[in-house]
Parts: sequence; C-alpha cells; structure tokens
Amino acid sequence: MRLHTKLTLFTVAATIAVLGLFVWQLPRLMQKIASDNTNKNLHQQREKVLKAIGQNGIGYYFQGDSAYGSYSMLKDEYISLEPYTETADLTKLQTAQRIIDGDTINYRILIDTFAVNHQAYLLEIGKKITSIQEDSVALQRATIGVLVVLTLIMAFIQLFYTRYLLQPLGRIIRTRLIKTKFPFREPHRPLVTSTYDFKYLDQSISQLMQQVNHAFEKEKEFTSNASHELMTPISIMQSKIENMMTDPELPANAIPKLEDTMRIMKRLKKIVNALLLISRIENEQYDRNDIVAVKPMIREVLEELQHRADEKALTVEESLTNETILYHVNKDLLFQLFYNLIHNAIRYNRPNGRITISDRHANGDYYLYIEDTGIGIEESQHERIFDRFKKNTAQREGFGLGLSIVKSIADYQRISITVDSEKERGSRFELHFSASHLAQ
Repeated sequence: MRLHTKLTLFTVAATIAVLGLFVWQLPRLMQKIASDNTNKNLHQQREKVLKAIGQNGIGYYFQGDSAYGSYSMLKDEYISLEPYTETADLTKLQTAQRIIDGDTINYRILIDTFAVNHQAYLLEIGKKITSIQEDSVALQRATIGVLVVLTLIMAFIQLFYTRYLLQPLGRIIRTRLIKTKFPFREPHRPLVTSTYDFKYLDQSISQLMQQVNHAFEKEKEFTSNASHELMTPISIMQSKIENMMTDPELPANAIPKLEDTMRIMKRLKKIVNALLLISRIENEQYDRNDIVAVKPMIREVLEELQHRADEKALTVEESLTNETILYHVNKDLLFQLFYNLIHNAIRYNRPNGRITISDRHANGDYYLYIEDTGIGIEESQHERIFDRFKKNTAQREGFGLGLSIVKSIADYQRISITVDSEKERGSRFELHFSASHLAQ
C-alpha cells in the first residue's frame, strides 16, 4: 500500500473517530448548555421583573388583583406573582409541574422572594421542559451539520496538502526507481523541492546509483581487458601444444598429458570467449534489428544438440506455434540464449528423461517454456543460478557462464526470464516476450 494511501486512510479514520466521539457526547453537552442557558435566561427575566417593580411599583402587575399570572400563547413560559406569608427568604431553581388552564406541564422554574413596602412576595418564572429539549435538539442538529461540513473541508484540505507534500517523494520513486533501469545512464537532475528530507533522499539515491554505475563500469572494463589479455597467451599456448603433438620425436607417454592440457586450454578459451561475449553484450555492441521465427530457430538448436540428447536417450517434445515471429531482437544472441537453455536442460537431465518445449500467447504477450525432468534446483538457489560460477549442490559443479550469458542476453533484449524448479523433479524456464517483440 502506498504511503499517500496510508496517510489518507489514517486521516479519514482519525477524523471519523474524533467526530464519532464528539457526536456521542454531543447530546449530554447540548443538554448541559441548554440547561445553563435556560437558568441564565430565568435569572435575567427575574431582574427585569424586579426592575419594572422598582420603577412602576407592585401595582404595575397586580392592578387591583390579589395575584398576578401570565403565560405565553403556547404555554412555553409563564410568570406568577403573589403575596408571600412565610418569613424565610426563598430563592431556588427546580423542575416541577404546574397546571396551566387545566394542562399539567413540566417546567424549569426559578422561585424567588422579595419585599416591597414591608410586604413579602413570591415570584415564579418558568420555561417548559419540552421547549428546552426542542431547543437542545435543534442546537444539536445545527452543531452536527456545521461540524460535518467543517470536518469535510478539513479532510479535503489535509488530503490535498498531503498529496502536495508527498509529490517530491513520488517523483523520486518514479524517476529513480520505477522508470530507471540498470545501468543508469540518464543524467542526474536534482529534485526541486523545499523539503530538506526529500532533497537529502534524492541526493543519497543519486550518489548510490553513481557508485553502482562506477563499480559496474570498472567490472566491465576489467572483464573486457582481462579477456582480451588472456586470449592471446591462451592461443599461443594452444598453438604450441598442437605443434608439440605433431612432433614425431614426442615420447608416447607425453601425448596423454598434452591431450589433457589441450582440453584444459580449450575449456579456458571457452570461458574467456564467454566472458568476452558477456562484455560485448553489456557494452551494447549488438544491434536489435533482426526478425526471427521462433519455431525454425528452436529446431535448428535441437538439430545441433541432438547428439547430446541421444547420448542420454532423452525424449524431446516440441509443440510450438508456427506463426510466432519476434521483432527487434538480435538473431545470433537469441540463438545463443535458446542454445544455452536447451543445452542446460540436456546436461542436467537424467538418462531416459524428457525435455518439453512449448509456448503460448496471453494478453498480447508471448511466453516460451523449456522444461526438463532433471535433477532440479533447490528453491534457495533460484535467484543465484544466473550468477557467474555459482555451485549446484546437487551435482557439485558450477553453473558456469551458460546461464549468466542467458541472463545477460535476456536483459539486453528486454526478455523476462524466470525459473520454476524443485529438487529431484526438474526445472522449467519461462521466457516472457512483451508485445513490443511481436509488432514491427
């Protein structure tokens, strides 16, 4: 999962969690706010009543009656004023029922006593509980609506800012990792960003790429120089040994030793030639402009290796499609690739074993399979078999340069190669040719 996706999911999850917690506590909070606000309003109305009495006298309310009472049209609020016969002062807030025009209604009531001209009076100011609750619900809905809108706005701001902030990292991944193939030949373009961490990361990756490139170029140079330097003395020694073997005065007991030496020299020359081939491939000294029909080339390889297959009494099954044509390849290198894979299947096969060569087309691509019933390869060695001179523990001999050449050719011609193998059950090599190999 990408970093931007993880940050997005975290932002959304955290926002939803905080919003959910707030909404869960919102009714209690709104109820507390509504209750406190109601109590405050009741006290304010009490102050207005006392102020009106102070300015206009108690008769302003009584107007000749013994008591005063008033309520709103919907009975949401009421006020009552009457003489108070008790001596103790009384000021309190309570929730109680009152009967208004025959209706019993729950009110939040402020009760207060005061004296005017040595006469005590009892004042009640009430607000209907259902009205308070309705105000609380309306306030909750308004709060939730505003909160949801603000949350969405903040979430979008965070998402867009996160995307903007991570753009340099995305460019690093695309330009330095995804779209870059080894060897790295594209010139380094410094990343333009105000974030120091991304600048440092880009510079570090570029330095590592340059170091890898430098080491690779040194290795190629050494391989090429060493191969050329070795070829001359090997050829001279081989020529001298051949001359010695034709000398009529050569003792008979020296001939087997010279023949052994000649075999060693031929093997050494073969290794040097393989190293030279790898060096030329890595230096891109071959073009890729040939057009190759797969089936005829495979059959040509099989004809050259038939005697080796016969030595082990191997059965070779070839079932390739006739119409497969590959473009943008090098014919000689492709022949060498097929030759090495089939030779490898023969070399590590069992007597009376089988080699199967098949292919298929899928999703516009082409797949070629070379399968054998040989000794197989341990899973731990799958990623190492293309390395030079790695050991096959089953046979206690090296893979040599054959598969290394195969890998170099495949990489150079943009062919993906994978191996599926199990010890004692054989191996299957898959060559994946992309759609670009099938179109002119």
